[in-house]
Parts: sequence; structure tokens; C-alpha cells
Amino acid sequence: MELTKVRNFSIIAHIDHGKSTLADRMLEITGTVEKRKMMAQVLDSMELEREKGITIKMQPVRMNYVSDGVSFILNLIDTPGHIDFSYEVSRALKAVEGAILLVDATQGVQAQTLTTLAMAKESGLTIIPVLNKIDLPSADVPEVTKEIVALLECKPEDIVLTSGKTGEGVKELLLQIVKRVPPPKDLFTNTESGQALVFDFEYSPHRGVIVFARVLDGTFKKGDKLTFVASEDKFEVIEVGIFAPEKRPVDVLSPGDIGYVVTGIKKIGKTKVGDTLTFEARPLPPLVGYMEPKPVVWASVYPESQDDLVLLRQALERLKLSDASVTYEEEVSTSLGRGFKCGFLGMLHLEIIGERLKREFSLKLIITSPTVSYEIENLETGKNEFIHTAAGFPDDSVKKIVYEPWISAKIITPPEYLGDVMQIFHEHEVLVGQTEVFSDKRNSIDIEMPLRELMRNFFDKLKSVSSGFASISYQLIGLREADVVRLDVVIANELMPSFSKVVSRRRVEEESEAIVDKLKNVLPRQLFDFKIQAQALGRIIASRSMSGVKKDVAGYLYGGDITRKMKLREKQKKGKKKMKGIGRVNVPQEVFLEVMKAE
Repeated sequence: MELTKVRNFSIIAHIDHGKSTLADRMLEITGTVEKRKMMAQVLDSMELEREKGITIKMQPVRMNYVSDGVSFILNLIDTPGHIDFSYEVSRALKAVEGAILLVDATQGVQAQTLTTLAMAKESGLTIIPVLNKIDLPSADVPEVTKEIVALLECKPEDIVLTSGKTGEGVKELLLQIVKRVPPPKDLFTNTESGQALVFDFEYSPHRGVIVFARVLDGTFKKGDKLTFVASEDKFEVIEVGIFAPEKRPVDVLSPGDIGYVVTGIKKIGKTKVGDTLTFEARPLPPLVGYMEPKPVVWASVYPESQDDLVLLRQALERLKLSDASVTYEEEVSTSLGRGFKCGFLGMLHLEIIGERLKREFSLKLIITSPTVSYEIENLETGKNEFIHTAAGFPDDSVKKIVYEPWISAKIITPPEYLGDVMQIFHEHEVLVGQTEVFSDKRNSIDIEMPLRELMRNFFDKLKSVSSGFASISYQLIGLREADVVRLDVVIANELMPSFSKVVSRRRVEEESEAIVDKLKNVLPRQLFDFKIQAQALGRIIASRSMSGVKKDVAGYLYGGDITRKMKLREKQKKGKKKMKGIGRVNVPQEVFLEVMKAE
């Protein structure tokens, strides 16, 4: 089909504003999916997505649309809305020319709406504002229309009113996509070679690596000998196809198409998202790819059984293909054995990857408490190093300067919750910047805070005190000096590195009391008395005693001289005294799991 009849676009929005539901109606109206096969969240193929009601992976789909007797191809890429998956959104926007900015008529413009809009503008996309969920009784169409007009500097009539649930306005939206989204630019004339931008991967045990790509130049078909420009991996194409929404083979992928290429590559190598596909015999230069994602949250992942270590490595390799933001490297723990130190884009990202490892690969895992990365300037040696684990953090005796990542964030909240929100700011070391009236019913607050404090249930607390109405969007702004210390746990005079954590100096006593109380509740009793201690700043901060299990060693005796029982009890007493000095507490894996869960 001619390039003039092709439209490539994405749907971007804050989480839960109805992207997937709107996509469902588009698929239904265009006949891409038969009515009998329709279900909620058609494009959310993962069980986890349906369970949580959120989009985790972007998903492309091709729709055939007829307007005034003219046939068009509409290539849609549905994107996630949660801030942890912004990298997925950025990749999708590189492959399209237009974006539908979806706003919930009941909630209005939210923090993540502003973030995704900025990404779309940076990519130079044509933006179509859409007001969704107009069928709900709580929809405030006039007020939210004002917000969108002020945000985009557009006219009210430029905004398309829709309901993804009922289908109202969706036909008009399809018409506006054809009218307003520009077709792919015909910038290339090279017919002997080709270029395609890789925006995602999938792995099949039978067909190897499957590439998701946007074709910019040339044509790609079965039998072509291609190469990845950056990794230099070479292969012969087994199959090309489109997403409808299931994978459907086609004879050829042409300029402007969004489709897949089956490579047959079974060994997962250096190939990554952002690479360029071109012809082995007539290579073209690489296209502009994607910025490398930087992990902001770190956690260690261990198999419950060391026999599963190889399986865990293979699982991480395959997940890395479809999620380039995951990083990992092998490490060893004295308590948990061999595992992997993994980097994630946020707490939800960590949770999702953990669940995918367990469900898709049937792995039983232990995931440690998440932490951020610290830069340590050692004043004694003059060297700087990055620390990703609490156990590797130098203790207070080392002369050092510690730097930690900070974020800038925008919070949008109704004014009646401002007082409670400010209280949370105080608890989490927040620096409050500009506060302004965002609309008649909401305020916008600019803040800065340490990333470690964001991880300390900040999201949950914000939603709780605002009855779910507040929203947040954030970005990293670099490193700043931190006043933090390492908190260690000592059980029966033995240091337990797996329980170590980095905490704010001002909260060290509170955190110490909390961790020893948790451990006292979950640790099994031993045959001897021992102590659970939390230490920091060169001293014991908190301590709890665990009494030994009482056993009547003379219970089997009956009758006879009382001195026999007295001798046995005295012997037991001496044994317990000896064990108190040399006894070692074996911490079961369930205890680690319970403590991590409590975090």
C-alpha cells in the first residue's frame, strides 16, 4: 500500500485512563477482531496484565480502515501508563508519527499525562487530544476540556470526546487519525538495501529471537540475509509478518510498516533494542536508537534451590530481550548462595519482573529488599565507587562522602488534601518547590526528594491520604550528598549481611527497633538463649532476647533418687551456657522471605 495511506500512532496517557479499552473499541469497529472473539484488554496478552488491569508491555496491531471509500492501514502501538514503564513508551513513540493523548474525563490531566506529553512533543509527533469516559456520571467534560486547552494551547473543538466502554466517539476518532496524523515520510529511495528500527524483541524456543521493527527503507521478506548493525549478528529471515493482533505472516514488509521478523537465532547475544536491521550484502548506517535505560532500584534475586541457578540465568537473558531496561550480574551471598544483582526502573518494575520470573519460568525465588545506588567518595584512598547493595556499603568508621540519587517530581492533588500531603513530605525529607493552582479543583506541587524515600511506600501513602486522587510523575536529577548509615543485624553474635540496609541517620533508631521486632516474631526459637541486635554508628541501637526452648531432660525418669534428675538438669544448664557462647543460629529461608515481605 502507498505510504500516503498508512498511519502510525500510539495511545499515551496516565495509568487507568482507558488506553486498552479504547484500543478494544478500535479493533472492534475496524473489524480487526471479530465480535465473538472480543474480550477486555485484547492487546494485553500477559496474564499478569489482565490480573492487575494495567498494560506492562507495549503492543502493536494493524487495523484496516475505510474512509469515504478509501482504504487505510492504521498501525497502533498501545503503551503502558505507569511511570515505571516510561521507557516502553519512549520506544513506541520512536516508531510512529502521531499520538493520541488520552485524558480521563473524571480525573482530568494527571502528572503522568504531562510526562508522556513531553515525550511525544520531543519526538515531534502530531498530538490528538481525546477526552475519554464521557459516559460516566462523574465526568466533568467542561472542566477537563479547559485543562486540555490550557495544556496544549488548542481549541475545544480539536478535542475528540469518546467512551472506550460504549464506543461513543470512536468512529470520529478514527476519522481524525486519518485526517490529522501525517503518513510516514518518504525520505528514502534505496531499493537495493533497507533499514528497520528494532523497538522490541520476543523469544520463541522453536523459532528463536523474533524482532519487532518499524521499516523505514527498503523491503524485507523471507529468505533475506540480514544483519544487526550494532551487534553484527547475522541471520536469514525465516518469516516476516504483521500484528493483527496475533502474529500473521505476510509476503513482504514495506516502508512505513510495523511488523515482526523471525530470525531463527537461538543464542541470545549482544543484540538489543534500538539496533538497526539492514542487509548483510549492502549494509546501511545505523538509525538513531534509544537512550540506554538507567536502573534506579536494585535488588538481588536468588533461586530457592541452587540447582535452578542456570534456569534463572536463562530466564533473565530472555526477559532482557523483551525488556531492555533490566540489568543483571552474578553475585554470591554467604546466606543465600549464588544469584544475580538486578537493576530495575522502579518498584512496580521490580514486582512485575519478579512475578514474570515465577510464572513464565516456574522459578521459586528469594528477592532481597530493594535499594538504590550510592556513590562513595573514600576520603582515605581518594577513590570513588558505586555501591548497589547495603552489604557493600562502608560502615561509619570509614571517612567518606556519600552521594545518592535525587528526583524531581510533580504532584497534582485536590486542595482539600494539601495538609495531609505536606505531612507526608515532612516524613520523607521532601524539598517543596513551586505550588500553583493547576485548575479550579486541583493544585500542582513541584518537589525534590531522595530516591530512597520514594521507595519507602511514598506512593501508597500519597494515595492513602488523598483518597486516591493525587498523582505523581518523577525523573532523576542527579546525585546529592546524603546523610545515611549502614544498619547491620547481628544474631547470636553473628553478623547477617543479608539483613543489612542503608537508612537515613535521623531514622536509624526507628528502623533498628522495627527490624529487631520483625525478626523476633519470625525467627524460630533455638535450644539456647540468644540476642537479636541492630547496630549502626559503631554501637548497638536495639536489642531483643530470645529464650531457648525448654526441654525437660529428666522427664523420662520416674521414681528413684531425686539427685539423678538434679544432675541431668545441671548438665543441661552447663550445655546451654556453652551454646550461648558458641551456638550458631541457622536462619531459614522463610525468615528472609517474611522480612523482605514486611519491607
